[in-house]
Amino acid sequence: MIADLGQFCLYLALALSLVQTAAGFVGPLRNSSRIITLSQTAALGQGLFIALAFAALVRLFATSDFSVMVVAANSHTTKPLFYKIAATWGHHEGSMLLWVLVLAVFGAAISVFGRSMPDSFRARVLGVQGLIGVFFLLFILFTSNPFVRLFPVPLEGEGFNPLLQDPGIVSHPPMLYLGYVGFSTAFSFAVAALIEGPAGGLWVRYARPWILAAWICLTIGITLGSLWAYSVLGWGGWWFWDPVENASLMPWLLGTALVHSALVVERRFALERWTLLLSILTFSMSLLGTFVVRSGILTSVHAFAVDPARGTFILIILVLATGGGLALYGLRAPGLPSGRVFGLFSREGSLVLNNILLVTITGTVFLGTFYPLFIELAGQDKISVGVPYYALTFVPLSAPLLLAMVIGPLLLWRKDGGKGWVERIGPGVFAAFSVLILTGAATHGHNLLLALWLGLATWLIVGAALILVRRARIGKAPAGDSLRLARALPMATWGAILAHLGIGLLVAGLGGATTAKEEGVALLAPGQSTPFAGRTLELKDISSGKGPNFEYVRARIDAVSPGGGVVHLAPERRFYPERQSETTKASVRETPLGNLYVALGDQVNDGRWTVRFYSHPLAIWIWLGGFVMALGGLLALIGNRTQSGPRAGDSAAEVRAQAAASAGAAPQPEGTA
Repeated sequence: MIADLGQFCLYLALALSLVQTAAGFVGPLRNSSRIITLSQTAALGQGLFIALAFAALVRLFATSDFSVMVVAANSHTTKPLFYKIAATWGHHEGSMLLWVLVLAVFGAAISVFGRSMPDSFRARVLGVQGLIGVFFLLFILFTSNPFVRLFPVPLEGEGFNPLLQDPGIVSHPPMLYLGYVGFSTAFSFAVAALIEGPAGGLWVRYARPWILAAWICLTIGITLGSLWAYSVLGWGGWWFWDPVENASLMPWLLGTALVHSALVVERRFALERWTLLLSILTFSMSLLGTFVVRSGILTSVHAFAVDPARGTFILIILVLATGGGLALYGLRAPGLPSGRVFGLFSREGSLVLNNILLVTITGTVFLGTFYPLFIELAGQDKISVGVPYYALTFVPLSAPLLLAMVIGPLLLWRKDGGKGWVERIGPGVFAAFSVLILTGAATHGHNLLLALWLGLATWLIVGAALILVRRARIGKAPAGDSLRLARALPMATWGAILAHLGIGLLVAGLGGATTAKEEGVALLAPGQSTPFAGRTLELKDISSGKGPNFEYVRARIDAVSPGGGVVHLAPERRFYPERQSETTKASVRETPLGNLYVALGDQVNDGRWTVRFYSHPLAIWIWLGGFVMALGGLLALIGNRTQSGPRAGDSAAEVRAQAAASAGAAPQPEGTA
């Protein structure tokens, strides 16, 4: 009954998606407020019925209803309820239902919270969102239906992938999808703006909150995924340049470029054409990630499905969305105004450099991800692209980007004559070189790479502080005045400061954990010890027991420092009978200065156990940096609305007149494209 209700809700959602699409495009053409309102109502209805379908699937997993095929294939009666619910989106069919749920939630949110937009523009945005929903609901209903029945009904399910039985699976995929799918709004706003005729870039002021929301969620999703991989997979890594990892990184890179280019459009009415193109390409990368995960063309531990038919369907959606968006862009973009002129040495110029480097970096990741496939299709031998390729491409391109991150916010808009420029960046240069020299001396010159990484991190952290120093006139005004100026700073400025600070923390963590890491492996019996990373690690004992749906072997290991301090670690190996598979549960001691990571391996014939040890200095700052970046984005989102922005109730004519006045152009008459 619940499964039938869920499937019925999906068909109703498909019908409402068709209504939303038709009303969204027809309403503005006929200038019919009734049809336009219908598109908004349909968006709310679609969101409601997809939410009901998703709730039905959650219910089926929670009650272990093995008459439904995906429940039987991905659940088990002994599994804790926490993971039964998480299993709802831990497989292809459920994850795609989550995909369309997020899409519908964004559409419904635009319908409710987009009242400041002209009605015709909002209708077109909802029309594009509805069309995307039509394609993916068809994909679910005809290739990936989560409510397909199974007969005869098995007494027990096959269980859930043990690697996914971790708290990270509860938060990582939903946040990742909020980011992936959230960028559909950037695409929808861009297409709607191209259809209607952008009003001097004001469409970006409507779109930017949604772009920021997607970027924040994708940042959190990637950070949680990295933390999950570090704690669960047992190999002591946080990023492996896996194809699916890259598939999430590429839209994040383009999304970061989009956030910055949208700022130029919003504040300076420049780069509008480029921002439109970037909006289309960012969502295209999200679709590409969906294709990679589900097509089976690239091998990955993260892949959901290997069905070529499903991959072909998503590829068709990708081609239609990207091709249609680019075709419309090619037709309409040449007619758009070129925008205000700005100097190369200006804040706008620095943001253009930011965009060029981010797009180029995305291109290198794309090439590294798909080059093995291109070689295989050409009939040549299979190859793999790993860390050395990205070390030679990603890192060198990232260095100038990180250097420019400090200089750009300290430049003037439009044109900077350079007066006082050296003075502005002087503290950052001094701090970076000081840390570089001190680190080099502390390591006796044996780890110059660490010195460079920490010097660069200091440059970024101090650079973030310099934004505050300049805006609050710290050191140039009385302390009381500086404090008042700091309190009066817009939330968006605080957001930029935190986002740049987060990048600095991330770079510090990456530098320490990459260039100063130590690894070791030992065969130990209870009572034996081994030196590692300045400590003595002793295997105290081995115990075994049972968890909710697994059996475990747990080692108790004490790490004794020279001063006598003891750290207790308890790595495990877990065996899941329903899947007949084993996993490793590493034990990690996290401190601000570094992580001690221990993983338990197999037992050898003489009774000893293989134990792997890792020391990752500053590793915790990798994930703290990611979360600080997301917090900065959240502050920017809260403070996004400016006094010069559109107001609720503005008519299309008023919006166009406001944009034209802001851009210094004559207002266009109503109805002009």
